[in-house]
Amino acid sequence: MSFFALTGSTMVLLLGLTAGVILFLYWLKPPPQRVVVPSTFIWQRVLKERKRRSDFWRWLVSLLIALAVGLALAALALLAGCAAELPALPSFYRSLATPAAELDASAAQSMISGYRRNHGLDAVALDPTLMRLAAEQSRAMAQRDRLDHSAGGAFRERIVRSGFDAAVAVENVGAGYHTLAEAFSGWRDSPSHRANMLHRAVTRMGIAAVYAPHSKYKVFWTLILAAPDAPRG
Repeated sequence: MSFFALTGSTMVLLLGLTAGVILFLYWLKPPPQRVVVPSTFIWQRVLKERKRRSDFWRWLVSLLIALAVGLALAALALLAGCAAELPALPSFYRSLATPAAELDASAAQSMISGYRRNHGLDAVALDPTLMRLAAEQSRAMAQRDRLDHSAGGAFRERIVRSGFDAAVAVENVGAGYHTLAEAFSGWRDSPSHRANMLHRAVTRMGIAAVYAPHSKYKVFWTLILAAPDAPRG
């Protein structure tokens, strides 16, 4: 953004403020002092010349101060406008290595579904049961400070205990990735993890990221992709 990108109303406001400051400073100047001295005509001319110079310098200083104030106000308005127009950081680039950070599950679903569509596969939908399972697995790994599929129990047993009747289910885990973009890139660049994200049969997903402040990894990730078993008549 540049100075010329300011809106017309902002420019008018700044010019008005500058003009107001100039007038205010001008009216602040003290009234001319009447000097009555019994002097010759030449001495009176000297006094008038001194007064004229004094008024000129007072006017010049007032003008410079007013211009400085006006420019400062314009700079503040410019900075405020630029700050207001800065786009928010996309959620998949936000660090989750902080206590208050929360994973944007919808962004993860959109990212993984887009990746699958680029490979001719169907999108996946967020599933509350799989979301809970993913969170439990990430918490278990964070508590043990260990990247391990069995930290919360064997994967198949966890699926069965959850009540999710899965025809197929796969799991990716990760640690040390601070953003969703990093976790996705790490899984995408690993053949086995990429194969899970591109599993042809899956239709549901759950994902979680748990912050572990005392771990060197800082964040533990779990992604579960599955498809429910077809009901039997």
